[in-house]
Amino acid sequence: MTSPEHERSPAATVLCTASALVAFAANSVLCRLALGRAAIDAASFSTIRLASGSLALLLLCQGLRSGPVGVRGNWRSAALLFLYAVPFSFAYLSLSAGTGALILFGSVQATMLVAALGMGERPHPLHWLGLTLALGGLVVLVLPGLQAPAPAGAVLMAVGGISWGIYSLRGRSPAGPLVETTANFIRALPLALAVSLLSVRHLHLSARGILLAVISGTIASGVGYVLWYASRFAGPIDCSFFRAWIT
Repeated sequence: MTSPEHERSPAATVLCTASALVAFAANSVLCRLALGRAAIDAASFSTIRLASGSLALLLLCQGLRSGPVGVRGNWRSAALLFLYAVPFSFAYLSLSAGTGALILFGSVQATMLVAALGMGERPHPLHWLGLTLALGGLVVLVLPGLQAPAPAGAVLMAVGGISWGIYSLRGRSPAGPLVETTANFIRALPLALAVSLLSVRHLHLSARGILLAVISGTIASGVGYVLWYASRFAGPIDCSFFRAWIT
């Protein structure tokens, strides 16, 4: 059951969802702009994205007085965040922005759907209609950039999407989405740094690439994740079955 304090108006839920999806779509565009033009290497993009996202979220916590971050978060969620962010970047070495966004969205929604069915939920026909319309709308939006995906890139993006879906399902926390997301960003950063160290021979940085990674981290990722959590857990969703399986 959802307690009254977690309820919000349908309009607020729609606004949070739409804003989060716009932010995540922007992530695909920013990443492809950076990597497609070789402005930065994939590992550095991931690391700078997580670092700048951590800083932006810390400032948001401070500004909103959301409480201490250090005692929040957990390594499993941080690992899932890492398994989304890093494969996402490497996938865009071979995928177009439109193709990558479609694979990512489909993987996330499939993960959420499997979790719901595993909890015994039976989606209403209107839910299926909404999902179909959302997928159709995304196809229309990205159609000019769709290409046959490179197998390695498609697998990497699917891994990222599944990880993002599970990460979102683990994301409900009494501390609230802002504090929880901030802590997980900080915990995921050393993992991304390790990948950067392992990929140091491919290191390539430019002012343009760094700027794109910072924008991706601060706005499209940090703020986008908070909006995503707010939209996903605004309604009466009981994740006890799935949470027990992944905990």
